[in-house]
Amino acid sequence: MRTEGYRRRPTWEVSIGNVKIGGSNPVAVQSMTSTSTMDTPGSVAQVERIADAGGDIVRLTAQGVREAVNLTDIRDAVRADGYTVPLVADIHFNPKAAFEAAARVEKVRINPGNFVDPGRVFKKINYTPEEYAEEIRKIDTALLPLLDICKEHGTALRIGVNHGSLSDRIMSRYGDTPEGMVESAMEFLRVCLAHDFRDVVISIKASNVVVMTRTVRLMAEAMDAEGMHFPLHLGVTEAGDAEDGRIKSATGIGSLLMDGLGDTIRVSLTENPENEIEPARAILAHIAEVAADPTPVPASEPLDTDAAKSLWDGQVTKVIGLDMDKPAFSIDLTAEGFEEAVSEVKSHPGEAVAVKAANPAGALLVRSFVRRLRGEGLTNPIAVIFNYDGKDAETTAIKASIDLGSLLLEGLADAVAVENSLLSADELVRLSLNILQATRRRITKTEYIACPGCGRTLYDLHTALKEIKAATSHLKGLKIGVMGCIVNGPGEMADADYGYVGAGVGRVSLYKGKECVMKNLPTDEAIPALIELIRRNGDWKDPE
Repeated sequence: MRTEGYRRRPTWEVSIGNVKIGGSNPVAVQSMTSTSTMDTPGSVAQVERIADAGGDIVRLTAQGVREAVNLTDIRDAVRADGYTVPLVADIHFNPKAAFEAAARVEKVRINPGNFVDPGRVFKKINYTPEEYAEEIRKIDTALLPLLDICKEHGTALRIGVNHGSLSDRIMSRYGDTPEGMVESAMEFLRVCLAHDFRDVVISIKASNVVVMTRTVRLMAEAMDAEGMHFPLHLGVTEAGDAEDGRIKSATGIGSLLMDGLGDTIRVSLTENPENEIEPARAILAHIAEVAADPTPVPASEPLDTDAAKSLWDGQVTKVIGLDMDKPAFSIDLTAEGFEEAVSEVKSHPGEAVAVKAANPAGALLVRSFVRRLRGEGLTNPIAVIFNYDGKDAETTAIKASIDLGSLLLEGLADAVAVENSLLSADELVRLSLNILQATRRRITKTEYIACPGCGRTLYDLHTALKEIKAATSHLKGLKIGVMGCIVNGPGEMADADYGYVGAGVGRVSLYKGKECVMKNLPTDEAIPALIELIRRNGDWKDPE
């Protein structure tokens, strides 16, 4: 029997200061400051809090040249305090800021969607082949000076693509799609290799977990096809706060790590940045358990998307304890009893079966099992049950999000349940529903697409998110973006129904979809205006 288990994707090693990413190095944990980069003491204190919490790398925004220059003062103060944590400059729209930052910090992040091309304005949406080729040549011309500075100073580069922030040129050929995101990164990677520059890390993110995971997988395939082995940074951007943010992040990041994809991660929360480190470490701890599990998992091939559709109601994934009782027919799946379990399902044609697997790599075993059943044409509805007895609520949420999420994202469960005797039945049902929402298998509440904030944020983002949640949490199925600034605004909240986007000091603009409908409102007027906007468009209902 051919077997498979946890295998990490081979990647080139990249040095970020004293931290090495890729190769055989441990997966690194990152966070990003939310202070103004011109606030040296505040930024230094936050960098150090992130490092004290266990962060390996810290990113700071550098929206202009003066912020990039001030990174020297922040770096020197951090080093004087005895911290060696590498610093990364986050650049949008401003190559000159990237040039300055590359001489001062260990890594620079640029966004292909706005480093060469202007922001999306839809002024040019049709290109001839010759015009398109000329646009590609512009990338080489614009990127080469940055690569030269990086080579001189030993600075690494992060090519960071975000869903919704693609250039008009990419949009003209691919649309706002995973394929477009991948090609946006590949264009820049080809230039890097053409100039013999390999100190590059790739991030390719979305707030939609389904889009994010599919795009990262496509990115890995595209790089492999061209002999590229750059390390990958993983994150669900604008994940929000509290349990929702942790579940979305664990589902997206963890399901990819389970398949060996990912060399560095960030859990993006609309909270103080040091709060991101503990859930990131919890994700890695679960993956370490999976990696260490010696269970021989029978090999399987991913199913075609159409073959993996839910069989219960055609759309809705059920929750045991809410919609249905546990099926009478149950299998405790083990590697040794794998073939026997397949035969048992065959002897119960069409009957619902509850599948459990207790070992740390249980999700991998269940995945192979369900793929095998579907591949042989067996249509039994599958209820997947994982038990986390003895684990606290947050650990249970992280583990269940990774295990169930990896199955749900492939359409391999028709019903789910989480078991833990330390948690109440209501808590376990809520957790199951939250995982289903994160994987877009079932929508049961309002969804918030909220960025963590950074030095570009000029209003109280954390308070605003809490107040917006309090006012709108009863609007089941509505998606609301709460974004710190225009960089993370209408583009990156790509599929939000409404948006609340920072526009300046204490000012907010409101969006209906991607259209700005109210500009520069004072923050004390913005939430009532958002509610009125939702009401005018017929999406409001009064709380019960």
